[in-house]
Amino acid sequence: MTDSDPAYAAIRRDGVLRITRPNTEWLSTGWNGGRRVADCAYNVSVPEGWDRTDLEAYVDERLERAGFETPENATGPTLLTGVDIGDARGARRGPVTAYATAGISNPAALPTTVEPESEPASETPASSEGKLEQGRGTVNVVVGTTRALAAGALANLVAVTAEAKAATLLAETGFPGTTTDAIIVGHDPDGPSAAFSGSGTEVGAATRACVRDAVLASLRAHYAAADAAAPESVADAPYGVSTDERATVFRPPLETNVDDDRTSTR
Repeated sequence: MTDSDPAYAAIRRDGVLRITRPNTEWLSTGWNGGRRVADCAYNVSVPEGWDRTDLEAYVDERLERAGFETPENATGPTLLTGVDIGDARGARRGPVTAYATAGISNPAALPTTVEPESEPASETPASSEGKLEQGRGTVNVVVGTTRALAAGALANLVAVTAEAKAATLLAETGFPGTTTDAIIVGHDPDGPSAAFSGSGTEVGAATRACVRDAVLASLRAHYAAADAAAPESVADAPYGVSTDERATVFRPPLETNVDDDRTSTR
């Protein structure tokens, strides 16, 4: 398969986006995440007011209802979103394809200048508790490359994707993300090898462009469909957090050894 062939093809059905490429190794930061080999990855839209906590059963139900039945224990990595799957958008460049669903009803602000005494503007339960907050939020991104990435390069692709997502959202909305964002990245173990995936590499540069353009397109489609604007602050949003607490900053101690000429005073 060459870069001109359709790679990581996707279809939408009954609120589910299925992304397909046979024998892909995926790395997911979402529910039931980690590494696995599967032919498909999924992004599932949940209804407003959704409060299910039995996520495995829920995902199985949704995939079966959409006609995406899989053998037992063979379901690919799956993300959950409050954004309508009709607002999903894809982008492709060179060896990379990206899909995004983007809404920020639950923004996660990170001010760089805060007062020591300030308190969080609001609190939202962590997404790891297995529940999405009500509202039409979450930015989910699925990235796939036709290259065979080294183990570290696949992990680094998560960082490249997250950086591109955050930079795009900051420029467009003023927020780097939401409280429930998640990422899936995938590669082809049988493709041409790539040892690195940083922003200066072919894979990294293409990922940044694809993530930026897919997130922008989905975000604009989402708010156009809702005939609304993205919130301008956490206070204006239905849900969200602002990390206003300050951490204690320290300098790591220097270990000295008078018998070692390599000891530095820095």
